[in-house]
Parts: sequence; structure tokens; C-alpha cells
Amino acid sequence: MSIELPPSAAPRAAHPVTALPERVRRRLLDRSAAGPGPLAAYLYDPETAAGRARELRAALPPWAAVYYAVKANSFPGVLHGLAPHVDGFEVASRSELALALEALAGRAGRADGGPVPVVAAGPAKTVPVLTDLITAGAEAINAESLLELHRISRIAAGLGTTARVALRVNPERIPVTGSLHMGGVPSQFGVAEPDVPQVLEQARKLPGVELTGFHIHAASNNLDAAAHADYLRWCMTWSGATAAAHGIELRQIDIGGGIGVDFDGEQSFDTARFGELIAATPPPAGARVLLEPGRFLVTDCGWYAAEVTDVKHSFGQWFVMLRGGINHFQLPTSWDLVHNIAVLPVPEWGEPGSPRPAAENTRVTVVGELCTPEDTLLRDVHVERVRAGDLVVFPRAGSYGWEFAMPHFLGHPPAERLLL
Repeated sequence: MSIELPPSAAPRAAHPVTALPERVRRRLLDRSAAGPGPLAAYLYDPETAAGRARELRAALPPWAAVYYAVKANSFPGVLHGLAPHVDGFEVASRSELALALEALAGRAGRADGGPVPVVAAGPAKTVPVLTDLITAGAEAINAESLLELHRISRIAAGLGTTARVALRVNPERIPVTGSLHMGGVPSQFGVAEPDVPQVLEQARKLPGVELTGFHIHAASNNLDAAAHADYLRWCMTWSGATAAAHGIELRQIDIGGGIGVDFDGEQSFDTARFGELIAATPPPAGARVLLEPGRFLVTDCGWYAAEVTDVKHSFGQWFVMLRGGINHFQLPTSWDLVHNIAVLPVPEWGEPGSPRPAAENTRVTVVGELCTPEDTLLRDVHVERVRAGDLVVFPRAGSYGWEFAMPHFLGHPPAERLLL
């Protein structure tokens, strides 16, 4: 019987160990030596994320705001590091809301009667989720349907308050590029554009609902600054025209995230150019544009490291087994990404008297600890040497890592999450 493994990456060489910052190497080696078992951990540097946020925020005109998408990395240390450098957070669950509120504690908001700088997304918000958002005083709930609007109205009226709401729209046509399109096609997200007039007409009559604008999240992982600027301008034009046609005071235009990361490192999003391009075309008077970057801010702030538990040769192929895998780090497999590694040598062998298998100057396939061939993180990567007991480190693992994994399958211990 033959087993067909998941699609492999194009052959490439592993990163040299010097690609890992010295303090990252030292922290991982120290933690590995401390035991008690094989290391499997995420290591985060919040300052790296904060620096990226400052870079983006400085490039944008005053009418644009940065709301970090918590789903990309919800580790409290990362959120606390980002909080002073973003305008707010975008959340999609009760747990994300709680984490965002904790990170924002102490910032101006409810103390002066204003909303908490949190916007909420999600295509299937439940009554408990909506209740928490309204009670917290969220700046905006991005409503996805007429029924959701009615739920918001019922909850807000019952609490004797008013909920600020932006209508999420799935437009028919949009000039956009990106690896993941989320608009212009049948989708669970938002209100289809042909239905928008009817929904707005009914929404305006609902008690406890204050319509503030629109949410259009139509693409993801866009690396072209000019194309993303065109997309932002299109969102402003569409929102302005629609608000005017329906008598809505437009205060918010939420364009979602969409700024991408090239894991091959061959292209990067030009934030300065993006800022220059959009500055020339401000939104309608009184409106603010919200951006919800996630991976763009945090990808480079994280490393996933796992100890090599074994190295074996099978029918002409070398396999490197990790204490970890897609139960900790599923993104490369799920999105068919080429996510390269560095091998961090561990000099001491903790099993004296037992052989220490190694693969040298050859291509290897990096696999995890789960009982499925799907647990394959990287194939055909050339290594100078990798031994049992060494650490395999995935740089650029700060986004959609632990949050996107499947930690309960087979019940292995979770990955640690550490701060640098």
C-alpha cells in the first residue's frame, strides 16, 4: 500500500541557524535544557509586533485607524504589547473580547462616556456574544444579516442602551487582488449587495440600533500597495454613495484586513507607498476608515520550535519527527504554505547509551507526532545536519499559529507559549 503525502514544497535549503536572532536561540536552548520533556513552544517578541504597528500607523493619514485582528494571535503578552500602538482591536468571540478589554484596560473609553475601541466580526454571532459586545460598549458590531440586526435591537433595547452597528456588505463587483477573496461571490459573510437597500430600510426603524457605516472585507493577503489603495478608495466611494442614498450619517468605513505577508520573503507590502496613495483621497466628511490587519502585524514576532524526537530513513527518504506538528502549527498544511525552517543544534544528547540518529547534507521531510500522514509540515528541505535532540524552528510563526491549530487530536500536550 502506498501513502500519498500532502503536496510538497519546491525543494529548498533550510535557513542557516544565524537567521534566528541570537536572543531567540539562547531563549529556546535555555528552555529546552530546563526540561522536563521535549520542547514544543511558541516564542513571541511583542516589540516586533509593536514596531510593525507603529510603522503602519505612521504611514497612514489621520483619518485612517488601525484595529488589530485578535484572531491572528491572541496571546495576552502580544495584545498588551500592541495595545499602545493600535487604535483598537477587532474581535470575533467572547473570549477575544475579554482578552481585548483586558489589554485595553486603562485606556480612555468608557470612563469618558465614549465607546470601547473594539469592533466585532463573525458571520454567526450568538445572543450571548452580542449581549457581551453591547454591554461592553463596543465601538461597532459588524452586523451580517437582518436577523442579527433584530437581535442587536432586542438586546440593546432590553438593556436600555443603543448599539453602534456597521452593516457588513458582500459587494457584487470589486477591484481587488489577494490570495483569499471574500467578496463578489456567494458567501456566508455579510449582506449581498442587491439586498442592502431593503436591509438598510428596515435597520433604520429598529430601536436601539445606530447605523454608523459599512464593513467590506473582500480580500486577504494582498501584497500590492497600489491595488490595496484602489480597494480602499473603492470602499470609500461605495460607502459614501450608499450612505447618501439611504440617509445614513456615515462615520465608519471598515475595509477589513487584507495586507499580506509573503512567506518566501521575496515581496513585502510597501506601507509608505500605500499611505501616500490613499492620503490624496480622504473619505467623506466625518467618516473614518478602519483597517483590521492581523498577520501583517504579528507574523514576524513569533517562532515555533519543536524538539526532534527521531530521525529515520525509509525507502530512500529521510524523515524528521517532531514533538509537535499540526496539533500545534497547522497553518502550513491547511494553507499549503511553504514555511521554511532552521535547525538549532542542541550539543548535549540526553539519552547516553542510545544512538543519536542524524541526517546530513540531504533533503528531509519534517513531520509531526500525530498518527496521520497529513501531519507533514515541510517536504524536500535540504539540511546540513539534523539530529534527534536538536530543535527545528519555524520563523515567522507569529500569526495563525496556535490559534489555528488542532490541539485536541490524540491528546498530546499543548505547545508552551513564551515571551522573549
